[in-house]
Amino acid sequence: MLSTRTNSLLSIQTPHSGYHHTGSDRRFFEGWYYRVTIPEVRQTFAFMYSIEDPVGGKPHSGGAAQILGPNDEYLWRTFPDTSQFWASRDVLALGHWGKSNLSTQPLYLVPSEFEHHVQSGYQATATLNQGIIQDPATGNYSRWQYEIEPVYGWGSSGQSQQSTAGFLSSLQIFEPGWQILMAHGLATGWIDWNGQRYEFTNAPAYGEKNWGGAFPSRWFWVNCNCFDNEPDLALTAGGGRRGVLWWMESVAMVGIHYKGKFYEFVPWNSKVTWDISPWGRWVIRARNSEYEVELIGTTDLPGTRLRAPSYNGLVFCCSDTMQGMLSLELRELGSSEAKIILKATSNLCGLEVGGSPWDNAWQCPP
Repeated sequence: MLSTRTNSLLSIQTPHSGYHHTGSDRRFFEGWYYRVTIPEVRQTFAFMYSIEDPVGGKPHSGGAAQILGPNDEYLWRTFPDTSQFWASRDVLALGHWGKSNLSTQPLYLVPSEFEHHVQSGYQATATLNQGIIQDPATGNYSRWQYEIEPVYGWGSSGQSQQSTAGFLSSLQIFEPGWQILMAHGLATGWIDWNGQRYEFTNAPAYGEKNWGGAFPSRWFWVNCNCFDNEPDLALTAGGGRRGVLWWMESVAMVGIHYKGKFYEFVPWNSKVTWDISPWGRWVIRARNSEYEVELIGTTDLPGTRLRAPSYNGLVFCCSDTMQGMLSLELRELGSSEAKIILKATSNLCGLEVGGSPWDNAWQCPP
């Protein structure tokens, strides 16, 4: 009989939570993103796990773990042996061992066993993120272990959870696929960053993933669930130029979870427009038959270069900050004038641009 907690987890498990690789030797990658924000110290940790061409023996076969840490500092480690990667096809669960004293095939370990047996690597599920990596060149390292209580998946509370890219995302039509796994959750645990230990309880957490055999040529991303005086608010917005069968298209979406309700602005139900600078300013507006939203993200910080899967393997091709400024305004449309439902701000927003070219602002419509 399923426990209450298991039932609760299943009720907010999103489509595409499981691993997508089918064993084919076609070009393939899958990436997972876990984030926790610690409001008390105004710092965010973002963990990025990836596997490319997991059949092994290919030019880009291998895995990696990247961390964007306090003050947008960066740490990464590769895991070339794809046989040491594992993932579940049914639920969110994955891991990669770099160095361990075990001779068994890699698998999920209870946290105390993982800490005892694995000297380099990670494991992550819907309710746990744990690992250790070290840069041998600099000696910089991080260890982390925290539990997660999911609050929002991708959809209104008590309703079926949705595919971020719509029902067709289960087919190999749109590549890459993209799925918000957990729009908002509460994390409790610790992170050791080069000897400084961060401990936290019920800190805002987030998770998403992407996968496929093709790569977006250009994209942007805005994400925040740590707003001023709005603890029950989560936002993810993003857009990109992606492949659809034999042509390319530019698409974008905005998703907001607020007080149990999901406000979705996607190409099939809304008009979404954007004006994204090469760096420093993100403006996104969306409108459907019931609501409209305006997002303005800004930063004076230089951003940190991150690696992302590409045709040429894992390469520096995007810039991020986790300390962006954001203003959000959500309005309900009526017969006369729009009514403001929500106005919110944050100075702990994730902002990203990736791909190329970014010589000029990207405006849609132009």
